[in-house]
Amino acid sequence: MFTRVLKGNISLTNFIFSKKTTGNILDEIAREYLKQINCDYPHGTGHGVGSFLSVHEGPISISKNSKTVFNEGMLITNEPGYYKTNNYGIRIENILLVVKKKNLLTFEVLTLVPIDTKLIDTKLLNLQDKKWLNNYHNKVFNKIYKFLNENEVKWLKEKTKPI
Repeated sequence: MFTRVLKGNISLTNFIFSKKTTGNILDEIAREYLKQINCDYPHGTGHGVGSFLSVHEGPISISKNSKTVFNEGMLITNEPGYYKTNNYGIRIENILLVVKKKNLLTFEVLTLVPIDTKLIDTKLLNLQDKKWLNNYHNKVFNKIYKFLNENEVKWLKEKTKPI
């Protein structure tokens, strides 16, 4: 399940879309790999990021009912999940910046935290997924290591090694 949630996160992060695309369309992208096995999650996939403790800031969101379009410069969360009742829960969350890509839009990941690879079923990842994860971990390492002591760098290197 972790890998399917991760694939939804990666797919949404890499999605290239027109300026007329609404949040409900983006929501479908993130849920795709769970829906393939008749699973889903009960919350929206993402919300605008505010300031001064306004964590869920409108008007943008990524959810089944969101009809708001996205503009360059907006911040949004990407947080697909899965919850097995009375058992466990999974949520993989990043903060994304809406950026221009030619005449279209896509996302840039702002969160710089390693994604735990212990629960990943690599057989479910395609080459593009693996490449994205390795590139993301490389970015995390290169941006963060200079602020860490020797033991912390060793830990980060292990957590961001290629799969």
